[in-house]
Amino acid sequence: MMDLEQYRQILESSPNMIWRSNLSTECDYFNKTWLDFTGRTMEQEYGFGWAEGVHPDDLDRCVKIYLDNFGKQQPFEMDYRLKRYDGQYRWINDRGVPFYNDEHAFIGFIGSCMDVTEKIEGEKLKEMAQNDALCKTYNRQYSHQLLEEVFLQARKEGLSLSVLMMDIDDFKKINDQYGHAAGDIVLAEVAAIVKKEMRNFDILGRYGGDEFLIGLVHTNLTSALAVAHRIGTAVSTTPIAISDAPPIKVTVSLGVKCLESELSLDDLINGADKKLYEAKKEGKNLVKA
Repeated sequence: MMDLEQYRQILESSPNMIWRSNLSTECDYFNKTWLDFTGRTMEQEYGFGWAEGVHPDDLDRCVKIYLDNFGKQQPFEMDYRLKRYDGQYRWINDRGVPFYNDEHAFIGFIGSCMDVTEKIEGEKLKEMAQNDALCKTYNRQYSHQLLEEVFLQARKEGLSLSVLMMDIDDFKKINDQYGHAAGDIVLAEVAAIVKKEMRNFDILGRYGGDEFLIGLVHTNLTSALAVAHRIGTAVSTTPIAISDAPPIKVTVSLGVKCLESELSLDDLINGADKKLYEAKKEGKNLVKA
């Protein structure tokens, strides 16, 4: 059976950063790996001293998660940025669990941390490559990629699939009258409105400028038209606040195409795009199929 000294040696030599807190919620132990990482002494980290190294943007969230779960005596996991000995902030994955004495009385928490910076930054880069940061939608390339998979499945299994092409009417006038910052607000707000009229497994991508691609999975033409009309109504009836100017209302035009005999996704998108062109030509604020 291991004695206390052997346990201490294991904790000290662990590749993970280990901490312990007592019933006061203050931390009273950090292993050598933690102290080597932060470049601080046990005295500096003691109590809530460790929080001095947490990134200011993460601190409130980090402390709240810790204290909330401490009060409930339940395990937690969180990611936050912690300052390394060289001054660089690194993403840390921290897992804390309650621990008990031999009489099964709760006596505090013990936690184990790992540097996961490369993993998190990799995920952020992937997200940047897939999403349109302004509109909080997929970007053109990734929405096309996702829709390609749905298209191939629909063709193979004989499933319904509808594509909508949508753009904001007279968007250039908004930019000219209110400025490009206002135009950005309109783009983001319209995208948010559209999302509310879609299911979470449908696909919304910013196709370019003020044009959006909408993929409605397993949706026939009748249902797609109903969605398109809901989108048009929701956008036209929702005032959008832009800077100091009074809220404005905008409209959108939509072209709808349901999968028939198209051999490629681009053929299907082009069909919806032609219908969008017709809607614009016939007066805007219209749905054409």
